[in-house]
Amino acid sequence: MPEETFVIAGASLAGAKAAETLREEGFTGRVVLIGEEIERPYERPPLSKGFLLDKEQREKAHVHEADWYDKHEVDLRLGVSVAAIDRAAHQVRLSTKEPIGYDKLLLATGASPRQLEVPGSRLQGIHYLRTMADSAALKQALAPGGRRVVVAGAGWIGLETAAAARSYGNDVTVIEPEPAPLHAALGPELGAVFAALHREHGVDLRLDQGVAGFWGAGQVSAVVTSGGAEIPADVVIVGIGARPNTRLAEEAGLEVSNGVLVDASLRTSDPDIYAAGDVANAYNPLLDRRIRVEHWANALNGGPAAARAMLGQDVTYDRVPYFFSDQYDLGMEMSGIATPGEYDEVVFRGDVEGREFIAFWLSGGRVVGGMNVNVWDVTGDVQALIRSGRPVDTTRLADPATPLADLV
Repeated sequence: MPEETFVIAGASLAGAKAAETLREEGFTGRVVLIGEEIERPYERPPLSKGFLLDKEQREKAHVHEADWYDKHEVDLRLGVSVAAIDRAAHQVRLSTKEPIGYDKLLLATGASPRQLEVPGSRLQGIHYLRTMADSAALKQALAPGGRRVVVAGAGWIGLETAAAARSYGNDVTVIEPEPAPLHAALGPELGAVFAALHREHGVDLRLDQGVAGFWGAGQVSAVVTSGGAEIPADVVIVGIGARPNTRLAEEAGLEVSNGVLVDASLRTSDPDIYAAGDVANAYNPLLDRRIRVEHWANALNGGPAAARAMLGQDVTYDRVPYFFSDQYDLGMEMSGIATPGEYDEVVFRGDVEGREFIAFWLSGGRVVGGMNVNVWDVTGDVQALIRSGRPVDTTRLADPATPLADLV
């Protein structure tokens, strides 16, 4: 019987962890891991955190040691991409024109930053953050300090890079069209907490306005807001979200809608093709809905889940979404979904002003999201509350003397 070949399109965290899992689960066939970057697979959180702040070395971000792939007989192809999928022939064609047959295919192609298409958007000095090279270039731009930095977007990337820019001693202005930072992710209640945090650290927050354009002669020198203000800028960081990289799936005729549509086993509309990580819009049985999650934990856990499903194991990927962030002296972990419209109440436990608390988002009396801020070792209990789906007593929920485990 011919040796099976599993191809992974995307040498990302999800792709690398899938390859690792295939070997751990005893798969002895050929594993081909294909990535368009020349950097071997790495984790992305350090790009806006430790690596950008010059607190962590580049090597710490890598998923595996350099020799891991050879030792585990994973054919790692860097600097090359999958150009097309021929589903009928069970074959992918690389950007080098080389064809590779597959028995199973995993799409781990991730997402790309949304571009700000306004006048002047091609000027030098405007940065997007997605790759290790992007982070290295941004660090070089910020590290001298004394620069005028404008951040477009007060989402997670925008706020983390704003905090990094301030840590280097730069003047920072953040422009955000919503009424609060992180409004689309957390709502106004927690948005106000992060607004106060950044203002206390000297960030000029310009809310309820967007970016209308950029000025400069080759190099950006100012940002023009939708309100007509002109803000001097030496460095601009654009963090306005990301789009899933679905071109391959679309051209192959797979079902796509805000990502590659997959079932609870991360299987696409083609039974031999799977998708994981940022690119996958997956049905989550716990939430009884589709979600596309761009956070680190989804790639970390989704890649292995897809690998097991590719091996024919019975897989149900129903994890509670999880995310973490570090900004100045604030560290937080977020579990669940807390976007406006998904909840009807926010309950706080602890010292909000002192930024040592847990926030719970509730819908119909049930916890749907939880964020622990400078409070640790509670994520398991928070996620258990979400998974239980049971109504909680909000008085006890707000009481730090009541163990969270007693509420599950």
